[in-house]
Amino acid sequence: MYRALGPDGEDGGRRAVLDGGMIASPRSAASVLPRRPRPSPSPSPSRRPHRVDVLIALAGLAGGVALWAVGLHTQGGRLLPGAWVLLPLAVMAGVELLRRSAPGTALVVGTLALVADQFTRGSLATVVMFTDVIYAAVLYGTPAAARRIPWTAGLITVAVTIGFVTWLRTPEALLLGVVTALVGFFPASTGVLVRNHRDAAESARLRAEQTALLAEMDRTQAVAAERARMARELHDMVANHLSAIAIHSTAALSLDDERTSRDALGVIRENSVEGLAEMRRLIGLLRERGDTGTVSAAPTLRAVDTLLEQARTNGASSGLRFTLDDRRGEGAALPAPIDLAAYRIVQESLTNALKHAVPGTTTVELDGSERALTVRVRSPFGDRPGPRAPGSAAGLIGMRERVELLDGEFEAGPVTGADGARIWLVRAELPVMEGRERT
Repeated sequence: MYRALGPDGEDGGRRAVLDGGMIASPRSAASVLPRRPRPSPSPSPSRRPHRVDVLIALAGLAGGVALWAVGLHTQGGRLLPGAWVLLPLAVMAGVELLRRSAPGTALVVGTLALVADQFTRGSLATVVMFTDVIYAAVLYGTPAAARRIPWTAGLITVAVTIGFVTWLRTPEALLLGVVTALVGFFPASTGVLVRNHRDAAESARLRAEQTALLAEMDRTQAVAAERARMARELHDMVANHLSAIAIHSTAALSLDDERTSRDALGVIRENSVEGLAEMRRLIGLLRERGDTGTVSAAPTLRAVDTLLEQARTNGASSGLRFTLDDRRGEGAALPAPIDLAAYRIVQESLTNALKHAVPGTTTVELDGSERALTVRVRSPFGDRPGPRAPGSAAGLIGMRERVELLDGEFEAGPVTGADGARIWLVRAELPVMEGRERT
């Protein structure tokens, strides 16, 4: 967590972090993630018959006509002999055109056509096309129909078998039950198996797309986090030296004094050389990570005296003084993430003091325990006369991000000191135990 005081405010810092891609709300993340894949019924069918359905209808009609022409039938004389067998055949062939676009209607009409076929001499083509209609009704119909049709067909098969065995009282009656199962229950069961495999394949495809999307999101977030980390490192390394260069170059241009100009040029040269050295170190760090896998030594709080000495040199002409109050004592070494974050917070706070503080004393306080490290930087606050370097609040944003990544607390802004003077306070509390776990 963090708190922000002062002109930029809490909302400004939070918005800047959000815009940087470091934080996203659960609601916004949920809107990006795809929903859990669900097996769905067949895609919305077209009104026009499918080409395969047309071929099945034509093949069934032609086969039925050929069987009628050669006199092959499934049963003997009935109420409607002769060419009446072609009427259920034609209806069943027409139903085949609806097997994909309207499977429910096709099943109802097909069932009526099959019943009508029983009053004729019967056609094997009509029976075969009816099995395909049942299969299509399960495969292309609604999920509810796909569940009901196999159970209904199974119950009809059992009822027909029991009914004919009871009526005929001969073992051959069982064959009628087998035929009923072949016509109704087996095609429906086959449709269930094929539909389940199709839905499983669709679910696997959706899961693969979801996995690819999540991987792309992870890659994008990793790139954004790495870019933000590099931006923080670059700002913290170079901003201090460039701020000193800007302040002293402005002073050298505004004051017509040879000695002051020479002193300013000396400070400018010193900060330029140190800034170039820091830049080379950052470039070397990036190259070593990519080529050899080794990492250059990162700065730690052991070098805080060097930071203060540089700040004293750069701020001497502006009436700024810098002191260190280290209350940590002789404890265990800090975890690397905590040590680096504390060093960068002190460095950025001193840079801000050089740019914005009024003449006076800037105090750096370090207070540590087994659980947390507290960094406080107090600098005089007010309207500063003379040259000053422009600011962009990027340093405050970077300090907040560093503390947030370590689950610490951060605050920065103007407060009233014990003596009633206005000061700018930067306070960061970094949990040491969590830092050791991260290390």
